[in-house]
Amino acid sequence: MQADQRILQMSWVVRDLEEAALRWHRTTGIGPFIVNRHIPITGGVHRGTPQKTDFSTAIAQAGSVQVELVEQHDDSPSCYRDMVAAGNEGMHHVAVIAEDYDAAVARYTDQGHEIASSGNFGEVRFCYIDTAAALGHMIEILEDSRAICAFFAMIARAAEEWDGDTATLLREL
Repeated sequence: MQADQRILQMSWVVRDLEEAALRWHRTTGIGPFIVNRHIPITGGVHRGTPQKTDFSTAIAQAGSVQVELVEQHDDSPSCYRDMVAAGNEGMHHVAVIAEDYDAAVARYTDQGHEIASSGNFGEVRFCYIDTAAALGHMIEILEDSRAICAFFAMIARAAEEWDGDTATLLREL
């Protein structure tokens, strides 16, 4: 299996980040959730049009896979609203890290799947490929970099070191 085919994260759109994190913890025991509020995206594009979307995430490690919760705060068109209507919750995407970002994107677009959204998290390029017709959800491709690997390693360490205390379930980034 190629490195950029390894699913490292599964993501759900939720109505309320904190409430959803508590539900996930109560049901599965995972935690803590690292919360990143109002994430700044540069060069954001949705379906070919420049777009800014106000959203926050909470991510917890669950074994070898992360669980990401996404709350969209505004009503702007977005890849999140493409899959899950406002006021609802549901599976949104699986994420992979691509050593060759452009080749990974081309693998999906060459099959006819559209880029729903793209931009940069800091120095890291990302895009959401609309594979909903084939898989029922999108695929997020993240460009392999020290920054994204360090971020994901920090989440894994937090889970390893966490004592399970719900008072520290949500940790602001």
